[in-house]
Amino acid sequence: MTKTSEQPWSREEFEERLRDQGKAYHIYHPFNVMLNTGEASVAQIRGWVANRFSYQVAIPIKDAAVMSNCTDRIIRREWIKRMLDHDGFEDLNGQSDEGGIEAWIRLGLAVGLSREEITDLRHVTPGVRFAVESYVNFARTRPWQESVCASLTELFAPAIHKQRLATWPEHYPWIDSEGLQYFRNRVTQARRDVEHGLVITLDYFKTRQQQERALEILNFKLDVLWQMNDAMATRYGLPNRPPAEDRPANADPETDAKQAAAKPETTRAQHA
Repeated sequence: MTKTSEQPWSREEFEERLRDQGKAYHIYHPFNVMLNTGEASVAQIRGWVANRFSYQVAIPIKDAAVMSNCTDRIIRREWIKRMLDHDGFEDLNGQSDEGGIEAWIRLGLAVGLSREEITDLRHVTPGVRFAVESYVNFARTRPWQESVCASLTELFAPAIHKQRLATWPEHYPWIDSEGLQYFRNRVTQARRDVEHGLVITLDYFKTRQQQERALEILNFKLDVLWQMNDAMATRYGLPNRPPAEDRPANADPETDAKQAAAKPETTRAQHA
């Protein structure tokens, strides 16, 4: 007989527990709070845009990995939309979309970066690079259902995009409004993506053990996003913390680690 503590959560409770993880979303990270409350300098905004680009270009690679592991063609037909959202497309009828990667480059141009310095990733810190590569590697090596679950940070994404759209024009009027188109696009796209990914997760993770594993996976992805912000805070500073010494961003990962260890740790638990 199954013990009460081992019984699976109902579908409704399982979804509620997944959504509850949003308390640890990087919308609460001090670096993101700084950006959205108008306290960021031009250099900090440019640093954030340049570093996040490494994540943007990794998203369709991650999604291709999910598809390569997925044997369900119905799932693949829906999942490929995520790749097209970021890579863009041009169909036989002449319809086209430049995609999220190009939209992000336009954001970079709007904040004063050149196309070359965005796309060659010269500003990406070791911590951000490591976090992004960890996420892509997860998608390549884990069952595709687990990768779908990891994508459920999209549950919380519309709020962060809306926040940027609401606050950036007021705080940073020097940024051309057209540069914010990526955020406008993702408000709708994220809702569509999460509806699909949530159904898959609720259907697949049925036992209590599987459901608890799903929470672990979602928290892994939340850690990835939090670590990216930690790395940028170390490199570019916070209102109460000076930036790291000026040096090539990818020169010495060991130094980055020592600097991070010497500063007060910013944990997701503090904001849960």
